Amino acid sequence: MSTVKLFTKYKLGDLELKNRIVMAPMTRCRAIGNIPNDLIATYYEQRAGAGLIITEGASPSPNGLGYCRIPGLFNEAQAEGWKKTTDAIHAKGSAIFVQLMHSGRISSSHNLPEGAITLAPSAINAAGQMWTDAHGMVDFDVPKAMTFAEIQAAITEYEQSAILAVKAGFDGVELHAANGYLLEQFISPISNQRTDEYGGSVKNRCRFVLEVIDRVIKATGANRTSIRLSPFGVASDMPHYPEIEETYTYLAEQLNDRGIIYIHLVDHSAMGAPAVPFSIKNTIHTKFKNTLILTGGYNLQTAEQDLQSNNTDLIGFGRQFINNPDLVERLENNWPLSETLDFDTFYSAGKEGFIDYPTYSN
Repeated sequence: MSTVKLFTKYKLGDLELKNRIVMAPMTRCRAIGNIPNDLIATYYEQRAGAGLIITEGASPSPNGLGYCRIPGLFNEAQAEGWKKTTDAIHAKGSAIFVQLMHSGRISSSHNLPEGAITLAPSAINAAGQMWTDAHGMVDFDVPKAMTFAEIQAAITEYEQSAILAVKAGFDGVELHAANGYLLEQFISPISNQRTDEYGGSVKNRCRFVLEVIDRVIKATGANRTSIRLSPFGVASDMPHYPEIEETYTYLAEQLNDRGIIYIHLVDHSAMGAPAVPFSIKNTIHTKFKNTLILTGGYNLQTAEQDLQSNNTDLIGFGRQFINNPDLVERLENNWPLSETLDFDTFYSAGKEGFIDYPTYSN
């Protein structure tokens, strides 16, 4: 299996990844008080067979802590908490990027700290409900439409969070512009019905994302800046719209011009969502000259096929890492994957269903 491309080294900017396997970001809700802890460090250390680990979404702002117990990265205590994880991963010879995720309208005030508010490009709430520890399932908030000043403040929060990411020892930052969170809320004309310079045309709807990118590049450098996109995704009430291909083609061109290190493209069709058409994957890969990561429903065979066909440079694996902490070793040795998966503990608070999944044993 040593000749399989998935297990070969890869140069990601000035980082040398030990293989082409990426641990994709997954919300796990173990950050009590929104501060990363020893439990989280152990979880990622167990999975450090991956060449690149992308953390669960960490909010760059108190306003972005829409879910229960998700980590932040907007103060010194959170940066110190994350350093436990980055130190553990680097000791295992892997690279780690933090995903910055502002939940925007996918939020409940019951999950936000005192003084924080649910913000979005427009005052349009998403369909559906979310869990709160205090009140169980509740409807998503109707968000406050962001003023120009609040938009500028949010951009600054992303920049400050990226500065803290460097301080915490991360190798880079991935901006979460997928799955219906704040950055994608600006991209979509369904959630963004503004009439100022941040709404209307494709260019205007992409403005916020690109301004955030520019400020994060200022903080970390382009070779430490990346983005996750989900064109044609429907997560968090993101219906399709006619200009999707035009929008993401424009974004790919703009991101290429800025020289960011990678685009992470996610396809949720394995979980029942519509598939991302090959045409848009190919367009993004053609327009964007740096690294492309594809994530979504891969196994060893399909991952290798897309690598050998040069459809992508790196492959992200998500849910399989939950119950297979040694996923890379299992794939490399053709060991069976664990099928034991406790859905009830995906987002609970303790170690159960988090760090207690066993490694393979003959």
